[in-house]
Amino acid sequence: MGDAGKKDIVLDYSNMMAQAVGSDHGLLQGELDGLKTRASVAHTRLMELKASGKIGFFTQHEMDTTPIKKYAAKVRESYENFVVLGIGGSALGTIALNQAINHNFIPLLTKRKRNGYPRLFVADNIDPDQFEELLKTLDPKKTLFNVISKSGTTAETMSQFMIVFDMLNRRLKGKWKKKVVVTTDPAKGILREVVNEFKLDSFEVPANVGGRFSVFSAVGLLPLACAGIDIDGLMAGAARMAQRCNEPDIMKNPAYLFSSLMYLSDTTRKKPMLVMMPYSSKMYGIADWFRQLWAESLGKRYDLQKKEVHTGQTPIKALGATDQHSQVQLYVEGPNDKAFCFLHVDKFKTTTEIPHVLEDKAELGYLAGHSLNELIKTEMEGTQYALTVHNRPNMVIHLPELSPYTMGQVIYLFEHATAFAGGLYNVDPFDQPGVEFGKNYAYAMMGRKGYEALRAEIKDKLKNIPSRLL
Repeated sequence: MGDAGKKDIVLDYSNMMAQAVGSDHGLLQGELDGLKTRASVAHTRLMELKASGKIGFFTQHEMDTTPIKKYAAKVRESYENFVVLGIGGSALGTIALNQAINHNFIPLLTKRKRNGYPRLFVADNIDPDQFEELLKTLDPKKTLFNVISKSGTTAETMSQFMIVFDMLNRRLKGKWKKKVVVTTDPAKGILREVVNEFKLDSFEVPANVGGRFSVFSAVGLLPLACAGIDIDGLMAGAARMAQRCNEPDIMKNPAYLFSSLMYLSDTTRKKPMLVMMPYSSKMYGIADWFRQLWAESLGKRYDLQKKEVHTGQTPIKALGATDQHSQVQLYVEGPNDKAFCFLHVDKFKTTTEIPHVLEDKAELGYLAGHSLNELIKTEMEGTQYALTVHNRPNMVIHLPELSPYTMGQVIYLFEHATAFAGGLYNVDPFDQPGVEFGKNYAYAMMGRKGYEALRAEIKDKLKNIPSRLL
């Protein structure tokens, strides 16, 4: 049990072990025990980063949420729409938690049924049609735009902001400034300069918190609070999981156990892919958020000693029961190169009964009197069973319910697990040098000052690749 009688999430890793799926694909307890030395080094490094304050996500749940809640209360009174301009770590956590906790179709509800909270939209891509349609759908007088970029140089987000800046300036003249709130670095960067120049409302991305670990900063908490989500409940859940993750022993620490299972599956059982499969549509965004966290943190060319290693387990998202009809055939009978993690909600908010109709039809009558709750649980158990009997390692993370408290636990669990996995792989989980190649290409080809030499280099390399079109 967690604090105040609230329940903890539970990891069931029975089917990751050799007793369930055989020793060729499942793990032995001795292998987990054998990680003791490597795990101790990884744990010590994380604790040093935490104590030094160099990496801030460990204690982000301790922040004072009062300023965010006060601002959200004002937003509730003044706006019908709240639009996030952000990408990657500035967007995925917000999308995931809003989807998991709020009403599935909240943008379609009246303001009264939304309890007065604005509709939340996250513009996390630069598809011109999608962005233009969003702007033309919303009344700028009733819309607050939250620009999120720690560096202030994120090309996608800043291009969106420039478009919004121009639109608001033209349509609202001098009254546009209260339609924008910025979340960026506390002291530096071009976006902080814009905040100071135009005296815009702003919140901070802590200097020691990276984008994909920033859900429990203003990056995620501000839009979530404005959408009516209990952010203190999120923080309480995160605090509870942080407490559980203080334990250095792999077998007593949920984050360390998850990392160890996946690391060993990858490196000793040839499972370079991890399928995250929630059996709840509301949890699908968590699988999407996790993909960035796991892939960007662990997919590295070099280890900490600058040795070329090309590590990383590829995360894949799937949705139960939907993807039983699209992906599970491959998972059960295709290459045995994947580990699986199910996310299961033990108690949904509603129970939907299947009525006693069409009972004279043998192919349908067996469903009468049951519920969708029973069916989706049975469907997950069926997928588990199919994977297990075909020697495919799989585990389940059980959530007692979908709530801010349980979701706070889930987010912190995966953040801490990812950081620890970096230690197991002996890579830096907090950088992303591979991403910079694409960013620098965009800077050069879009004409950013200082990138002229790179532009010339790129053009020179590309001219040697013959074009082949059909």
